[in-house]
Amino acid sequence: MAGGLGRRIGVALLVSGPVLVAAYALAGRTAVGRAAEAQARGPGWRGGRIDADGLTSLGVDAWRVVAVTALVVGVTALAYLVIGPLLGRGGRGRTFLLVLSGFLIVPYALGCVVAFVNPPRLLGGLYQAADFVAGLPDWQSATAFLLPAAGLAQAVGLALTSRRRPAAAPRTPVRTEEPRPAS
Repeated sequence: MAGGLGRRIGVALLVSGPVLVAAYALAGRTAVGRAAEAQARGPGWRGGRIDADGLTSLGVDAWRVVAVTALVVGVTALAYLVIGPLLGRGGRGRTFLLVLSGFLIVPYALGCVVAFVNPPRLLGGLYQAADFVAGLPDWQSATAFLLPAAGLAQAVGLALTSRRRPAAAPRTPVRTEEPRPAS
């Protein structure tokens, strides 16, 4: 793989991180919206507050947890998007960027843990809202895999973009062999 191609693939993988985090947020909003509709139509609905977006109070709380998780991981993904190409440049600050990228693993990992805990289903159980939990789409729990996928893609992208280019070998003039005199 040529250095230029590897770098372009690395940047594409770094960009895929924030895109996957945005997909997690969009899927979470869609799932919470469907669950809130099911809750409001369900037999257990006692009439409560429904906001302008059509979310019940439980839906608002579940969406806030999903949104904050996506925000934290998204900001971290954007930081990696900036760090990757800067690491490839070399020079001063490379050590600081490597240490920073190591610390940024923590919010990424915490976001993944929160996503796998499945806040909408957990909050639905805490609120004892069976209609809300039943209204969550089957695919909703699989959205948690988008965050580790974003992290893995960015890790590979970071490795590809941070590789230093090999030093160019000094150019030596090509010597042409002189013809030998016939003896």
